[in-house]
Amino acid sequence: MSFAGLKVVAFESRRAAEIAELIRRQQGDPFVAPSMREAPIERNDEAFRFAQRLFAGEFDMMILLTGVGTRILNQTLATRYPPEKFAEALRNLTVVPRGPKPIAVLRELNVSFAVTVPEPNTWREILAATEGRPERRIAVQEYGRPSTELIDGLRARGADVTPVRVYQWELPEDTGPLREAAERIAAQELDVALFTTSVQIDHLLRVAAEKGIEDYVRTALTKMVVASVGPATTEALEDNGIHPDFEPSHPKMGYLVQETAGRAPALLQAKR
Repeated sequence: MSFAGLKVVAFESRRAAEIAELIRRQQGDPFVAPSMREAPIERNDEAFRFAQRLFAGEFDMMILLTGVGTRILNQTLATRYPPEKFAEALRNLTVVPRGPKPIAVLRELNVSFAVTVPEPNTWREILAATEGRPERRIAVQEYGRPSTELIDGLRARGADVTPVRVYQWELPEDTGPLREAAERIAAQELDVALFTTSVQIDHLLRVAAEKGIEDYVRTALTKMVVASVGPATTEALEDNGIHPDFEPSHPKMGYLVQETAGRAPALLQAKR
């Protein structure tokens, strides 16, 4: 099974060329609209306040949610402290990477980790993986949106939790493709929408609202096949009133494209 010529919109930024090629291999007609960029917080006083406490030994555990955030945090602290100081501090903690990307950065830093979080690597799996552990002073490296459920869950256990936000999601510098995607969705010119992270839907609806076509986009998405890479993205879609039709067996981009291709023609036919 394949997309069989269906028009597929995706919102990848860093891996835009890769997802376009994956869609083509599945006989889809891709339109990739980069939807975001990871922007470091310019004056990251929060990160440096965290560093002071980290180096003073005030934490027992650190949860790393993203590879990009881990790397940026390391680079940020290296502007004020010796380059190895962050890695040295992590070696004295229980380190919990959410998935393969922060694990890769930890390997670069030569830092081991004590807890493995299973797929699909959401806040639920993090809470389950850390259940019963003795650490109570916990730092959480956040990403573009607050990790409310995770932090609330840890605090409900009696933990003292410090969120550390090191970057934020912003619109891409060139919003032209994203605006065109909103227009083409509103005009019902596309068949399948692939979402690989939660912020993509926020930014799509944001540019649609700016153009006065948000209601048209929402209506059109109900007539398209909407596929979500995994539970966290599905929750964001649901929070925005958009109900995804498909979620792959593993929360990976390759699985998303391949498995959606196999299901999309029948799903689309059922909608129309």
